[in-house]
Amino acid sequence: MNEVDAVEDRTTPQGELTLRTLAMPGDANAAGDIFGGWVMAQMDLACGIRAAERAHGRVVTAAVKEMAFAMPVKIGDTLCVYTHIERVGRTSITLNVEAWAQRYLTPVMEKVTHATFVMVALDGEGKPMPVPAEG
Repeated sequence: MNEVDAVEDRTTPQGELTLRTLAMPGDANAAGDIFGGWVMAQMDLACGIRAAERAHGRVVTAAVKEMAFAMPVKIGDTLCVYTHIERVGRTSITLNVEAWAQRYLTPVMEKVTHATFVMVALDGEGKPMPVPAEG
């Protein structure tokens, strides 16, 4: 098994639980599957929360790298989004993000998707600004 397979076969989330939300009927298609765009939006919100905490200020999404859905989220599932800051650049913060579904009324957690998000810190005028040193 190579390193990529080992990461994909994990049964527990990696990173910090940053956002939990309930998948509601209004977020679903006629078959009861939650729209992928809704899942991606929740991942973006989680990255915004985590990156803003690290940047001590406003951040925006600059890029989302490859994302594929391994399984659907269903109405009633709790979507759990985990974030891990992979890298801090001069004005950017790169996060690894995982979305897991806690299946309705069970303790079962299944990985739905993962991606890499790049967020950029902005100053009061909306221009990129250096991310402060940790501490």
